[in-house]
Amino acid sequence: MTSSDARAVVHSLPVWLPLTATWICNHVRYLPPSWVSHVVCERTENLDEFEVPNIHSLETAGRGRYFWDKVLRRIRVRDHLGFLVTTARRHGAVLIHSHWGDVGWRDREAPREAGCGHVVTFYGKDVNYFPVQEPIWRERYRELFLRVHRVLCEGPHMKECILRLGCPSEKVIVQHLGIEIDRIPFRPRVWDGAGPLRVLLAGSFREKKGFPFALEAVGRLKSQGLGVEVAIIGDASRDPRSHPEKRRIVETIRRWGLESCTKLLGYQPHAVLFEQAYRYHVFISPSVTARDGDTEGGAPVTIIEMMATGMPIVSTTHCDIPSIVIPGRTGLLSSERDVDGLEKNILWLVENPGAWEPLVREGRRHIEQEYNVSRQAERLSEIYRRVLCPDTLGTPTTVI
Repeated sequence: MTSSDARAVVHSLPVWLPLTATWICNHVRYLPPSWVSHVVCERTENLDEFEVPNIHSLETAGRGRYFWDKVLRRIRVRDHLGFLVTTARRHGAVLIHSHWGDVGWRDREAPREAGCGHVVTFYGKDVNYFPVQEPIWRERYRELFLRVHRVLCEGPHMKECILRLGCPSEKVIVQHLGIEIDRIPFRPRVWDGAGPLRVLLAGSFREKKGFPFALEAVGRLKSQGLGVEVAIIGDASRDPRSHPEKRRIVETIRRWGLESCTKLLGYQPHAVLFEQAYRYHVFISPSVTARDGDTEGGAPVTIIEMMATGMPIVSTTHCDIPSIVIPGRTGLLSSERDVDGLEKNILWLVENPGAWEPLVREGRRHIEQEYNVSRQAERLSEIYRRVLCPDTLGTPTTVI
């Protein structure tokens, strides 16, 4: 297929691209050559890490237009349609793919005005937090579900959440996140007990990440004589909810005497995350449902990435995590907020170092089969084609 035969899809999102949203860049980069991707956003950041062709930023379209559009959106006059519609028309787009459910609602008029199909992917905060905090989002989502052609989500748990919000079942498709598995060396971790157990945590400082529970479990083991080293990649952000959580994290470190063996590394580029990962033995991702309703929605992509490196995973039965961390096969799970369970699972790894290799090999195999970005991008392409040609290609079914 020549480039002139390719069809254009516009990816709509507020910012291209936060360090915590690497999976979106993966899917854009790996879409088959039958598609030409255009990114429409309000502003850009981290372009040195997430540079892709055809980025159209409202911020660079002219300061006057940028600030005027922000004023209009603030008073809900046109919900940011103008720039998105104009860009889609200019490049002959046949699809608009809105990333995050709230963005999909904001974009809801754009596909009709641009003559495009519409696909929306939900990721987490948009599924549970918004409807809990502002019930008006339930009405907005019902409006979106009537208009949109397909709604994508990470796993079966998130699918059920979206169905409960009122989306027709025939519109919801499970579309796994994808990682660049071929670029991630598989190095099975080993630990002989001679040195400290090195533990890694990674993520934004949000209550849903559950970091204090992991730190307490590690602190308990340290108080029992286990040598440990801890690294945390992530930090508080502009979200005001993250600052109390950072205080809880720091307080837990202090309370359990972990100051001398814990590194707070802050936000880091994706490459640094992997550099650090290969220095550590175990990855802990103890996600929970936050008191304000916030959840992972699906599962943290860092679990997928760390499992691919050959690292044992200790996590929780939160949202779609059990689809990735299969208890006893690809990792170890406990209930949410269960410090005893986290401690027990870490201790099991300490006492059974010979069991690590089969666990991490099965984990790598699982990621290769279900979360390879090349395969998932092909499946996304198939979803796009089915949206455009429902009569010839049939009704989309769940993609797993």
